[in-house]
Amino acid sequence: MPVYAFKGVNEAGRSTRGFVDAESARAARVKLRRDGVFLTELAENSGAAAAVDPGSERGSRRIQLPTLRRVPPLELALATRQLATLLGAGVPLLSALSALTEQVEHAHLKSVLGGVRDRVNQGASFADSLAGSGAFPDLYIALTRAGEAGGALEQVLARLADYLEGQVRLRNRVVSIMIYPALMFAFACVVVAILVTVVLPQITTLLESLNAELPTATRAIIAMSYFARDWWWAVLAALAALGFGVRTFIATEAGRTGFDRLKLRLPVVGRTVRLLAIARFTRTLSTLLSGGLPIVRALEISKHVSNNRILARAIDAARESVTEGAPLARPLRASGEFPPVVIHMIEVGEQSGELETMLERVAHSYEEQVETAVTRLTALLEPILILLMVAIVVFIIAATLLPLLQVTSSLGA
Repeated sequence: MPVYAFKGVNEAGRSTRGFVDAESARAARVKLRRDGVFLTELAENSGAAAAVDPGSERGSRRIQLPTLRRVPPLELALATRQLATLLGAGVPLLSALSALTEQVEHAHLKSVLGGVRDRVNQGASFADSLAGSGAFPDLYIALTRAGEAGGALEQVLARLADYLEGQVRLRNRVVSIMIYPALMFAFACVVVAILVTVVLPQITTLLESLNAELPTATRAIIAMSYFARDWWWAVLAALAALGFGVRTFIATEAGRTGFDRLKLRLPVVGRTVRLLAIARFTRTLSTLLSGGLPIVRALEISKHVSNNRILARAIDAARESVTEGAPLARPLRASGEFPPVVIHMIEVGEQSGELETMLERVAHSYEEQVETAVTRLTALLEPILILLMVAIVVFIIAATLLPLLQVTSSLGA
């Protein structure tokens, strides 16, 4: 049955808006008139994506495309914090959503919140309205549902805001640390490309005019210069095809599993990947348990945030064991994927009844270790990149100057 978005005035003279399902536009008008709504606008809402622009002074309607992407984490964290503050001040949920929709600047989030507000206005629960938008993660929806059921929506939203802000801070710290090595690597690639495609072809003509036996290194540099100049498009096409093939393979179940296993086994990077995955898992599980979710449901949601199939399988096996009555620490230890200190902290938390607190401590410790590990890794990469760039430049210069020096020495003799 089609769904229509409407805007109008009720019998009390107040503006109202929302959604109504009916066989046709005419049936929707009759249905709304029966409910005491005098329509000013009516539009078919395909896929819950059509909405009325709340900021339009002309009353024109705006048809929005279905939600194709999730809300940015930082914008979601700020909106969650603002909503928790409004609810804490005693503002009703519907009024708080209306105020939040008006003050949010991000266009996509404003659209999503407008749809959520309209669904709540129709009588749907807040969690169901979030789920219907398709823009919120399962963790967010599950915690909100638990908060609504327990009458503690304000506290749950505050915990969600803390969690989201912490994840954003961790990601920003890691990204900021990696920016400098990435820029250095890009600069090195640009310098080498200019030397090979611009400088070397000019020197090559001079070297070939000497009519002398060129050293092996010089001939290799000249051949590489010709190849880069004449076949650069083939190299780019091959790299693009290789990247597409790797991405397609990783998209499969076997490919993703193998790739995640490889990431964990890499000499230096593997430990950092494991630390980051465990930090995300423990932080998320602690937040879910603190929000009142059962441990089985919390484990089912938490396994996805690790972003690693190997650890996700271990967590899923632990969930099944917990369902059968086993403690959480036992199956995690049996998997062999979690460090002993994590298992010990979970055991202490289960025995003392403070599992959420212990998980939060593990997450905090591992987040600090991730930052330290990434800092050390980048500190190691910086001199390696510099030495590599210097070595390439020196090799190119030496290979081009060597025959010139030989000719000069032979003329002097």
